[in-house]
Amino acid sequence: MTALLEIRGLTIDIARDEGPARVVDGIDLTVMAGESLGIVGESGCGKSLTMLSLVGLLPNRIRATAGSAMFGGKDLLKMTPGALRRVRGSEIGFIFQDPMTSLNPVIRIGDQIAEALIYQKGMTKPQAAIRAVELLALVGIPAPEDRAQAWPHELSGGMRQRVMIAMGLAGHPKLLIADEPTTALDVTIQAQIVDLVRDLKTRLNMSVVWITHDLALIAGLADRIAVLYAGTVVEDAPVAEIFDRPTHPYTRALLDSLPTLAGEAMSRLPSITGTPPEPGRRPPGCPFAPRCPLAQPACSDAVPKLAPVPGSDPRHRVACPIVIERAVA
Repeated sequence: MTALLEIRGLTIDIARDEGPARVVDGIDLTVMAGESLGIVGESGCGKSLTMLSLVGLLPNRIRATAGSAMFGGKDLLKMTPGALRRVRGSEIGFIFQDPMTSLNPVIRIGDQIAEALIYQKGMTKPQAAIRAVELLALVGIPAPEDRAQAWPHELSGGMRQRVMIAMGLAGHPKLLIADEPTTALDVTIQAQIVDLVRDLKTRLNMSVVWITHDLALIAGLADRIAVLYAGTVVEDAPVAEIFDRPTHPYTRALLDSLPTLAGEAMSRLPSITGTPPEPGRRPPGCPFAPRCPLAQPACSDAVPKLAPVPGSDPRHRVACPIVIERAVA
């Protein structure tokens, strides 16, 4: 497979009166053509900001200060706003977390989808209206002609999220980024949305980046998982490796905190002690060291880099010298 997106050394800072605070620190990520990549981590670890930086949607006072993001031979971080607008939607689609705040409450569903088609594809209004109904049918919305005339508040949460997926697909993108699109939905609807995206990925031959804090949810969709902590990638591996052979202490702690049907019932699930560092207050060296059961004094010397895990899949990389040393031994 060839690389569709290559992010190297991405750094994102928040501008503050007392000086910039780093929220993403030198991230390296690759998305292959036709691949599904899951990006997992606690709230505030930089998952969403990393992807928003690619399409020029970072909030005010937050900006990418270093690195590159090569997509189709061009660096997204160096594009002009006009050039980036042409990429956004047409080549890179985005599904946001809360469809009720993303959809305009005073514009009918079909008109909102049609607006994107007119802008991205240069369609006429009648052409865009027909295509909007086709997209609603594509994402499994029943009676799409009627739903196209509905207002956002008339649809359920699951239906609104399907509308957001239809809008993300309007430009027939090569890459679809889904930013925690099932957070506000119940578990049965979550499973339906995951199944839908997985099916559309295959049918439309596109790549998917799914941002989530839920490892169990992403297991059925991702080909590969990147685990983020405090603005850094601590582990990157095929999905089977993450679940069968988790190596970084943070990844193992995340998996240990998941409920399971196997074994004896526990009154309380394990939790990770401590809290993630605040932006601008990262500890020296490994950011996870203050919470890590394997931490040693040397962990404070330098931020560890991703390196292959001996004896594992060659695509399995971890940012922990202690784990690598133990694997060699």
